[in-house]
Amino acid sequence: MVMVDDRLEQGFDFGLIEVEVDERAARRALRRQIATLERQLADAVITGFPHVHLDVAVRGADGPRILALGELERVRDDLAERLRAARLVLQERGERESAARLLLEAMIADPAKHRFVRLPRADLGIGGCGNYEVRPRLGLIGMLAGWWHVKVSSGCPLATG
Repeated sequence: MVMVDDRLEQGFDFGLIEVEVDERAARRALRRQIATLERQLADAVITGFPHVHLDVAVRGADGPRILALGELERVRDDLAERLRAARLVLQERGERESAARLLLEAMIADPAKHRFVRLPRADLGIGGCGNYEVRPRLGLIGMLAGWWHVKVSSGCPLATG
């Protein structure tokens, strides 16, 4: 058995209210959110420089124009996604650098357990070129005697001319 509401046929007013959207306030709020996201994305780029490359290219539209509310929301959502991705990349880089620092500490504490391990300075987040490497003291004699130490090499290639 189907029940039909007679109020629709009688023109009954259900109390639907038209809501006016203050477009100017909505635009202002979206522009404020976009500015905040852009500032946070710029901070992420500065934090990761020069070891982490983050995509901060601005995706242009078809020339200069005033964006509609929907387009402003898409810009905001795009910026939020790019910021999330940038933070994830920076977090992963930080975890790798932390693991590399722990490895360096272990190499220094007990070089014999880390024979011939090479750790680039770039993995530690240190600029320039070079490596930390566990090597035997006095070459073959040190290898046979168990004399190991951590050697810091400049690692920079010589200029060729």
